[in-house]
Amino acid sequence: MNRREALGRFMSVALSALFVRDERGDVPVEHGPFRKTDLVELVELDPTIRLDVRYATSDNFLKVRMYDEARAFLQRPAAEALVRVNQALRSQGYGLLVYDAYRPWSVTRFMWEHARSEWREGGYLANPAQGSQHNRGCAVDLTMYNLSSGEPVEMPTDFDDFRATAHADAVDITPAARCNRELLVAAMRPHGFNVLREEWWHFDFQSYREYPILDVGFASLCSDSPQPQLSLLNPSGVLEVAAHLVEHEVVTAVAGLVKQPTRGTSRRDHDVS
Repeated sequence: MNRREALGRFMSVALSALFVRDERGDVPVEHGPFRKTDLVELVELDPTIRLDVRYATSDNFLKVRMYDEARAFLQRPAAEALVRVNQALRSQGYGLLVYDAYRPWSVTRFMWEHARSEWREGGYLANPAQGSQHNRGCAVDLTMYNLSSGEPVEMPTDFDDFRATAHADAVDITPAARCNRELLVAAMRPHGFNVLREEWWHFDFQSYREYPILDVGFASLCSDSPQPQLSLLNPSGVLEVAAHLVEHEVVTAVAGLVKQPTRGTSRRDHDVS
């Protein structure tokens, strides 16, 4: 790859990361009627619900930061139901640890466009053409933590592990992982949450069809004038995206345009998918 090709590739990825916009024609067109959107922050309803929002960090399957803030929202009926789940589990010595909840549609599109084809074909990612229950504020990714130790319980896999052992009916797992998975499913089901077959951590709320697909950023949810999600990442995150999604030669080439490359620098292996 020569320098010109490398620069072109870098700019393509960087600009797509910076300008992920809701162009209205891209968001799936749906015909209601829908219920009025009322997204509420989980920790405002129940501060004992803990968060581990991986998409607000680079500790996720794409290795890039996709959220500006580590926050979790659900439509009010779903959020209130989740609080009841948490209260029921606390009587058994456990609490809920949330990885993700409402997700702007443009983030779903970004995931789809940059994921491995086998992950898309395996059913682990929502196709933005249809939207996700996360986009409706009616899906939550979570696990449990032990109240006494504060540590997450053993589960079949980590969050966003795209292997067969992550399936909700996987059998080749430890007895402890099976017990904890079944306890979580049993606690969620009476309150209207159904587990996704491919992902033990993903639960859809029963009334998700009553809500529209949304593409509103977290910060706008708490303002008087919500706006569409205009940017997937901060400008400071664009280089982070490029470093993980583009071959090493691209980054080296762009760096060479602004300064002489440092000789002897080790080559990092960015396994991005």
